[in-house]
Amino acid sequence: MKTQNNYQATIQVNVPLPQAFEAISQVPQWWAKNFEGSAQHPGDRFTVRFGETFCNFKITEATPPQKIVWLVEDCCLHFVADKKEWQHTQVVFELQEKENGAAEVTMTHIGLHPGVECYSMCHRGWDQFIKGSLYNFITENKGQPE
Repeated sequence: MKTQNNYQATIQVNVPLPQAFEAISQVPQWWAKNFEGSAQHPGDRFTVRFGETFCNFKITEATPPQKIVWLVEDCCLHFVADKKEWQHTQVVFELQEKENGAAEVTMTHIGLHPGVECYSMCHRGWDQFIKGSLYNFITENKGQPE
């Protein structure tokens, strides 16, 4: 699957890479208030819930402060016909330092592409959480998790 067909968002934050990397693992501060588990190290597992919808993730790769990969092990997207649409997809965060010292964070949801039913709704949701809530959490310590 080509990366450019998958959902992708990039933000640039004026903080050091380790600070941006650490913020990503603080999922309840920027994405889901209903959070169980840990999202820091390879092998960690966590669950996020939004009403009837849930996703179980496993951290399959963590290379601080450059990359972290979440694998969706199980899910129920209550609002689409295929409730397991995200199962076996990956959420990949890649971080790099820019010349000005800022951190650039690129999130790619591999498997979330225009060919899946939830793409439009999930695209809007990820934009809200990555470009809005995560950005605000990293820069102002004020995320807007749901």
